[in-house]
Amino acid sequence: MRTLKYAILGLINRSPLTGYDITKTFNEGLAEFWYARHSQIYPELKKLTDEELLSYETVIQGEKLEKKLYTISEKGKKCLQKWLAKDDPLEPTPKDIFRLKAYFCDEIDNDTLLRQFQSGLNKHSERLEYLETCMNELLKTKDISKLSSPNFGDYIILNGAIMREKTYIEWIKDCIMEISKFN
Repeated sequence: MRTLKYAILGLINRSPLTGYDITKTFNEGLAEFWYARHSQIYPELKKLTDEELLSYETVIQGEKLEKKLYTISEKGKKCLQKWLAKDDPLEPTPKDIFRLKAYFCDEIDNDTLLRQFQSGLNKHSERLEYLETCMNELLKTKDISKLSSPNFGDYIILNGAIMREKTYIEWIKDCIMEISKFN
């Protein structure tokens, strides 16, 4: 299944976008749960245009820069709605390099292991702080009072990311406490 196809259709369904705008959204808003590289997005836009799920018009930005502004077709909207209504199986557990290294902790001396976990704690604490700042900005500037608002989707995904980071931090703290018993 080309899941990227549906992510792009969903974004363009919200508002017309350029390839650059889509890439930017993947690097910012969607990065907490989905990732796509620049090199994946443009070929997918071409496929979606060839399948008549999207159309585009060439617009001028600045004085000379031409960009394609994509809009979703009725066929694209129906395709997106069909996918949204589908009940998908549970995805495999995402890869986590930090946890994989932790699995092999018997191969690391305690001081190095503690440094690794402290570093992980710092990184996840920084990410949590960033997510909480994003949430505060969202709540200050956007109306999330309607389920039909794209902002409500932003809110629930951001809230889930905050919960994920809090849980991850608690796990790391618990590991540090357990490892510290051996020093």
